Amino acid sequence: MSRRRVTLQYGKGELELLLPSSNLTILEPRFLPGLPDEAAAFREAVRAPIGSRPLREVVQSHERLVVVIPDHTRPLPRERLLPWLFEELSHVPAENVVIVNGTGSHRANTPAELEQMVGTAVARRYRLVNHDSRDPDTLARAGTTRDGRPVYFNRDYVEADRRIVLGFIEPHFMAGFSGGYKGVFPAVADLDSIKHYHRAQIIGDPRSTWGVLEGNPTLEQVRANGALLPVDFLLNVTQNRRREITGFFCGEPLAAHAAGCAFARETAMVACEQPFPIVLTSNSGFPLDQNLYQAVKGMSAAAQIVADGGLILAAAECADGFPDHGSFKRFLFSHASSRALLDTIEAAAEPMEDQWQVQLLALMLERARIGLHSRLEPGDVRRALLEPVADIQARVTAELARVGGDAPIAVLPEGPMTIPYLRPRSEAS
Repeated sequence: MSRRRVTLQYGKGELELLLPSSNLTILEPRFLPGLPDEAAAFREAVRAPIGSRPLREVVQSHERLVVVIPDHTRPLPRERLLPWLFEELSHVPAENVVIVNGTGSHRANTPAELEQMVGTAVARRYRLVNHDSRDPDTLARAGTTRDGRPVYFNRDYVEADRRIVLGFIEPHFMAGFSGGYKGVFPAVADLDSIKHYHRAQIIGDPRSTWGVLEGNPTLEQVRANGALLPVDFLLNVTQNRRREITGFFCGEPLAAHAAGCAFARETAMVACEQPFPIVLTSNSGFPLDQNLYQAVKGMSAAAQIVADGGLILAAAECADGFPDHGSFKRFLFSHASSRALLDTIEAAAEPMEDQWQVQLLALMLERARIGLHSRLEPGDVRRALLEPVADIQARVTAELARVGGDAPIAVLPEGPMTIPYLRPRSEAS
């Protein structure tokens, strides 16, 4: 039997696998080298932005500035971007600036994590706060949704004179692509608004998926709610697997984001001719695979091309557990099947916290089996309706014995950094 070596990103390292098959399709983003001089490219991008005045002209020295960054589950190179940003805004006193860590409904980051995220010099000079979607004392009303619901944002964000939002662009399993107004909503929103945004009929809509912008109901809410207060400057990047910046997309939020999405689509989405009975995936390693909640993204990428009844094998370290925030773990543990989960979600009068990630996982489990290689306790993995997998190679061997030794296998070494999709027959012919 021929064997082929593959590597999956896992935690801060890699998993080396020797798979008992030569019928492998490796699906990974088209590698782009990092920009030769990131700092120079940054300055060029913010001085000649897309649809906006230059960054220096956007913020006056006397104005209160809020800068929003994504939390620790997103691999944005904040420690490089923020010093460049504040150098460009050197006329703005540090006491006029607050950096808001856009946690959404995730847990707060520890002081040590925050310092690592932004760099010691920035952490010591600027006020840095975790957004808390659950604490009304830290929120202020931002406006009203199209269906008449009040929306609250982080108070520092609401009360600022100018707002700059950082993020990075990659395909997203609900909103089409990350970045853009996602850096505001749900990043700095109140929990009730976050839950309503993730309601079952929106998450279950087939247009709420990877790479879809037009007619995507999730993205429509992100943009409408994120724009309740002006975003004065968007600073988005794209990256390669080495976390090197491959492009800057800065300026007016919609125009800059659209340009970044077009760029990301060309490098990160891959067409496949037919589904696969076995799909191996990662969650792109640290920091994306810190917990099972986030690992659903890598599983979702694999689910785009798995055959009905097929097997997804996901490698995600989950060093941070399920995690502790919200009700994700409790929700999974309290139901005996994926169908029971969906019945509860569909019958609920109001969305429950974390039901969106549970719903997506349950919908995948209705179509395919999912095995997980992680640091989680095997018993907990089973209670989450997944199969614990200690040895991926052995599990692949067993599955090939069941379905046929020459069955095709797809491998996503970087998980959700590559989004495969089944090419429509009319397009393939």
